[in-house]
Amino acid sequence: MSYESTAEPIKIGYLMDFLLPDSYPQEMRDDLTLPFELIFNEAAEQGVIDRPIEIVYREVEGMPKGTVKAVIDAFGELVDEGCLVVFGPHITDNCVATKEAIEERFKVPAIAVTGTDDWLGEWTFSFPQGSMTDEPIFWTDLLTKGGHTEVGVLMEQSLVGQSYLKNFRRACRRKGIRIVAEAEIASTAQDVSNAIYKLKEAGSQAIVHMGFGFGIVFVKPVLDELDWDPPRFSSTAFQNAWMNPVMWNAFMGWTGIDQYDEANQVGQRFLDRFEAAYGRRPQYCVPVVNCDVANTLLEAFTDAHPLSPRGVKEALERVKMLPAASGAPGTRVSFGKWTRRAWMGAGYLVARQLDADGVNSHLVDRFGE
Repeated sequence: MSYESTAEPIKIGYLMDFLLPDSYPQEMRDDLTLPFELIFNEAAEQGVIDRPIEIVYREVEGMPKGTVKAVIDAFGELVDEGCLVVFGPHITDNCVATKEAIEERFKVPAIAVTGTDDWLGEWTFSFPQGSMTDEPIFWTDLLTKGGHTEVGVLMEQSLVGQSYLKNFRRACRRKGIRIVAEAEIASTAQDVSNAIYKLKEAGSQAIVHMGFGFGIVFVKPVLDELDWDPPRFSSTAFQNAWMNPVMWNAFMGWTGIDQYDEANQVGQRFLDRFEAAYGRRPQYCVPVVNCDVANTLLEAFTDAHPLSPRGVKEALERVKMLPAASGAPGTRVSFGKWTRRAWMGAGYLVARQLDADGVNSHLVDRFGE
């Protein structure tokens, strides 16, 4: 190939701000990056983009198990490698701290799946895999539909937990739901006996969990000990169930907030192509979410002039009404000069429960219907 026909790749940083456990299946590790590769390869074959796109992957232990410093350092490494945009970090406690460094030092656009509005800013965009403000409203919808008027809260001791609780209190007041007990638990898997006893003694008709998810690992054994099986609701922490069998078993019996909807034909057509390319069909949230992010980045790269961090940031602001693969049918992706949250419509989140086969889940409800 001639000198005139080649070009340096566009580099995307992929910052995973927690270390995936050794038991995390290899296929699911692949699901993090394969949606990007599929979208970008298709674009190259179709002549949509005129240079290759390279993913530079970093995985570090941020909060709740590690440190914010590890995340900020990794972001800086990706910038130094020439990444024009970074996908990550994603955990709220890491995002809020890293945003300050992005604005003051790095000035490179970043996209996260965090649910906090505190992440949003000039350089920071969100595909919120959940929302500290929206999910509490959805929980009260589910509680009301189930006739549960007195609820107990398990709140992890973190910014995530505190943010959820603040907004859940407000949503409960609007719906006439009474919070009869609030019990703090650790953000990691610790003994939760006293917290569960407190909720039961208070007469909780249902339990709502707020946090990253590791805090519920030992909830079920305590419930079994008490012979108590109340309706249980969790956030998009529910999506951690695909991490390993420990988390799957912990979330069995819970209704969680998710983003995979079988009826979304945009997502199903993407999975058709994924299956044709890789020989399997991953029917859960991560592939369809990352499909939406990849399509958005592709749209920005083809419209970025110049092809620089600021050029990509301004091109992201021009992405409008892309049909989304994740969420309920009709979900769209739009950004703007003062719009930093991608998915539009209440249906970008749905409610699901896990199946006992350890592989599948099923839809419980769609919000906004």
